Amino acid sequence: MKLHDLRAPEGSKRPRKRRGRGIAAGQGKTSGFGTKGQGARSGRGGRVYFEGGQLPMVNRLPTKRGFRNPRRIEYAVVNVSALNRFDAGTVVDVAILIANGLVRDDKLPVKLLGNGDIDRAVTVRVAACSETAKAKIEAAGGSVESA
Repeated sequence: MKLHDLRAPEGSKRPRKRRGRGIAAGQGKTSGFGTKGQGARSGRGGRVYFEGGQLPMVNRLPTKRGFRNPRRIEYAVVNVSALNRFDAGTVVDVAILIANGLVRDDKLPVKLLGNGDIDRAVTVRVAACSETAKAKIEAAGGSVESA
């Protein structure tokens, strides 16, 4: 099949309605716009969301639910399982995590989470650490230094 062989499926494209072309055309006289009223006038259509003066649906819907904490600290997250790529005895800090692609943004503080397992002793220096992550690292013989 080539590009010039492509055709629209049968019946997928309807011819446009030629309105106002006489009574025999089926869209004559009022041209399907009804009799009188705003919708029958020239320049019809009106503003988006305008519902004839009643309160529009957009304004009736509830907005901005919930609460956003202005003092929330956003962390760059690293899981314990990602530390298996480092050799035993390595001091893992933010610079090493960035160099290995585990952290992208160096402006965010790093938090260590306890997802996965670790089988080597490493020393980790991060801003924050979960209790499960700390327990797993210490069980493997490593240590955690939180800033």
